[in-house]
Parts: sequence; C-alpha cells; structure tokens
Amino acid sequence: MLSMQRWMIVATSSLLLGWSSLGMAQGLPDFTELVEEVSPAVVNISTSQKAVSRPSGMAPGMPDLEGMPPLFREFFERGFPQQGPQAPREREAPQSLGSGFILSKDGYVLTNNHVIADADEIFVRLSDRRELQAELVGADPRSDLALLKIEAGDDLPVVRMGKSSDLKAGEWVLAIGSPFGFDYSVTAGIVSAKGRSLPNESYVPFIQTDVAINPGNSGGPLLNLDGEVIGINSQIFTRSGGFMGLSFAIPVDVAMDVVQQLKEDGSVQRGWLGVVIQEVNKDLAESFGLPKPAGALVAQIQPDGPAEKGGLQVGDVILSFNGEEIIMSSDLPHAVGRVRPGEDATLVVMRDKKRKTLKMEIGALPEDDSVAAVAPSTSAPASADNRLGVVVAELTEEQKSNLDVRSGVIIREVRQGPGAMVGLRNGDIITNLDNQPVESVDAFEKITADLPTNRSVSMRVIRQGRASYITFRLAS
Repeated sequence: MLSMQRWMIVATSSLLLGWSSLGMAQGLPDFTELVEEVSPAVVNISTSQKAVSRPSGMAPGMPDLEGMPPLFREFFERGFPQQGPQAPREREAPQSLGSGFILSKDGYVLTNNHVIADADEIFVRLSDRRELQAELVGADPRSDLALLKIEAGDDLPVVRMGKSSDLKAGEWVLAIGSPFGFDYSVTAGIVSAKGRSLPNESYVPFIQTDVAINPGNSGGPLLNLDGEVIGINSQIFTRSGGFMGLSFAIPVDVAMDVVQQLKEDGSVQRGWLGVVIQEVNKDLAESFGLPKPAGALVAQIQPDGPAEKGGLQVGDVILSFNGEEIIMSSDLPHAVGRVRPGEDATLVVMRDKKRKTLKMEIGALPEDDSVAAVAPSTSAPASADNRLGVVVAELTEEQKSNLDVRSGVIIREVRQGPGAMVGLRNGDIITNLDNQPVESVDAFEKITADLPTNRSVSMRVIRQGRASYITFRLAS
C-alpha cells in the first residue's frame, strides 16, 4: 500500500511538471514573423579611412579603436595579439563594422556615433546586398548617435518606431545586427532595467537588457514583440571581452529627439543648469533634514550659469525637476538634457530643511565647463585646537577668485582626529559646515566648537576645484 501511494505521488508530480512545462512552452514568444518583417530594414555599416597610420605594435587587421567605447576597445585588444615594432604605413582599409536601420523610405539611416567616428567614407549594405556610400547628416557623441543618408530610391523598407517610455522590466525584447560580421544575427532576452546611468554617459538613461550583444551589433535596433524599435543597441559590460549578460541600449524616445535636431541643424543642443551634483546618502539625508535618501545635492554652481541666475544655492537638494521626481542624482542630467535651451523649468528644492520652489531659464550645455584648479595658500595657518583636528587658514583673494567662492578656509595640516578619519587632505577648502557658511577661520572654530554629537554632520569640501559634501559623526 505504501509503495502504491509513493507511485501515485511520483506520477502526479510528473504529470503536474509536464503540464507546467507545456504551459511554459506555449507561453514563449515566436519571433519568426517579427524577424521576417523587420530584417529588410536593418543594414550593415562599414567605414574606411583613406590614410591610416598604424601605431607600432598593433596587430594586422585590428580595427581602429579610437572612438570606440572602452568595453569594445578592451574586447579587440584582448582578441588581437600584440606585435613587435612595425613601421607605420598608409593604406585604405575598413576601420569599423556595425549595424543600423532605415528610418524613412527616402534613405535616412540611424546608427551609433562610435561606428562611424573619424571615417572618411561610410558604406551601408542593404538586405538585398546592395552597398551604397552614405552621407553623414550629423552626429552626437554625447548620445552616441549618428544620422546617415543614402540614395536608393524612395521605397526603402523601414522600421516602425515604438515608445521606450512604455517599456517595463521583464518584457521580451529582440536585437538584430551583425556581430563579428555575421549579418542579420537575431538574439532575444528581456528588459533588465530602465534609466541606467553609465560612467561618462550622463545624458542617456540607458535600457539595460540581457540580450546577447557583441561588437558589430552596435547601432542595430532593439525591438519589442510588436516589431517596433524601442532602443538602439550601444554598449556592453564585460570583463572577459565577450557578452556577460549586461547590454545597454539608447531609448528610442531619446534617439528620435536627437534625430530631429540632427535633421534640422546637424547638431544637438541640450539643456544645462551649470551645477555639480552628488548622490544623497543616508547620512547626508539626515544632515539636510530629508526623510529618506533622495534627490541631487548641489555641491558647486557654475559662475553666471542658469542655476546661479535662477537662485539655486550650494547645499540645495533638488527633489524634482519639471514635476519629475529626482530619486537618484543621475536622474537630474537626464531630465535637464531633455529641455531645450531657453525654456523655463520648475525645481523643488530642500533648503534649510524647508521645501522651496524655484523657476529658472535653462541654458545650453557647453562643450567645456571645467572648473579652475586651486592655487596653494600663502596665508598663515590658524590653531589646530578644534574638534576636527585640522589646521586651517584664511583663503587668499586669488583663491576666492579662482574658485568663485566668497569665503571658506583652506586646510594646511591634518592631524589625528575626525578630519583624518573622513579623508580630509592638505589643500582642501571647507566652505560649509553643519549647514552653515564658513566665513573665516574664527567662524570655522566657532561652528566646530558647537557641533552636535551622535548625529550626522555635513561638510562641503572643495578639492582640486571640485566640490562635494561629506558627512561625519562626533562622539559625545
């Protein structure tokens, strides 16, 4: 009897597993019709340079790595053995290989900027094997997008555009491209996350997927199950040089705004506030009176920039921009970049532990907004008899002018104490302490003497021209 019960349990379990597997199989998407529909509008892109001087030690056949994302450069450096010293030579040769897709019947093609960067000639190969020379309409390195134009009649196959804003994590997505030159390779996966920020890519809220992407997929379309383009495959994260399950695509909503500007002007303008921001962690949130870590903390303001003219102050925490909540500091550049220069924007900030609404005109993002470095101090140091354990001195007028600060003190020596524990260094400039401006050495000593214990205290520090906030706690 016992053996019969066991058999029934095993049999029932097997039956249930079979039904479950059958249900999963029936629920999986079939991509065949989608691929047949979209593939004709996907193209292969190659470039050439009329004069190429190979540096010494570069392997023959290795593509030009200049302009490629760091992850792709690493892939090619690993894949091609290093050679001994060789004399440079000039020749015409393919320099990059990527993908793209046709936007309109009259021949506009979208791809990545790094696919065509520094090219003398660009070639587009269509699904019917025709190869045409393309004209570069315009490129935008900040979004890594380039718009091309080919002359091939007025009845080219085109893709249908979707809305990346409608995407949800977990959705099925599909990529078509030419990894390693294997044309019209199809890979599928799901959306892993939205709004990802990558290093040095502040103005693109990337779509993260687990779709297999490799060199050659760059510029190809990322599609939803309706066959609509919702992203442009752009980058991968890898430690080995190959695909590791982390792929990043430019949202089509961002891309189409770039395309429109490239068509009209040949270049792209983005909104700019003129601030240096940082993340708000738990300790900073406590220090600034926030109920939870959120927002973008303004650590520095560009002189005569939109933020300064609009009344934004150092130490403000930006909580929302044009009604869009700022959760992570990286959300702010995405939101500001979408605003056309000259338009007004509304910001909600936390200042002195109170919410405040500001309205200001957004400027145009400049090519270079670097901040001047700090000159060494020549003033006499003050006493180090303070609770931070640092020797400070008054700022010179030259230092104030270089940094565009009205006041502050410069650290001349860091001794044993809380200052050393939080990483303060000689040459650091302290402009705010415990949400109070540091007007002078005397003010610094007074604020330090009155610092609270057993709670987070914020300090604004300028190091090598760049400002940031740090926090610390003093024991009772």
